[in-house]
Amino acid sequence: MAQEHSACTLDLKHIQQLVLSSQEAKKAAYCPYSRFPVGAALLTRSGKIFSGCNVENACYPLGICAERTAIQKAVSEGEKDFRAIAIASDVQDDFISPCGACRQVMREFGTNWAVYMTKPDGTYVVRTVQELLPASFGPKDLQKIQ
Repeated sequence: MAQEHSACTLDLKHIQQLVLSSQEAKKAAYCPYSRFPVGAALLTRSGKIFSGCNVENACYPLGICAERTAIQKAVSEGEKDFRAIAIASDVQDDFISPCGACRQVMREFGTNWAVYMTKPDGTYVVRTVQELLPASFGPKDLQKIQ
């Protein structure tokens, strides 16, 4: 079922580990308002996995998505080079897709890494960040005005 891309291809073992880690992270979600738990697991080039879950807040805009939680954890520990991220939710009929804000945060760290969008049964589709956010704005664009 997976669509692979040569620049960010993972072996089956890494994919399964990432998907399972995202499902496990989902269990920690704090989502009393939406009741929509999401988990994410981020694989760095160095082989480390950082997990994250969504954390909501009574002041709705202050909540954070699982993907951004995982990315911020990795960056806070010195990791900025990513191979892939897997995202998990309880949605049965569709693959969970990252929101626009998460896509932009992913893009900050490159466009050619994999995003595994899963279902609870472990099936997934994979796209690159570039495919999820084409014609994107990134760090190099800020240098164009100088």
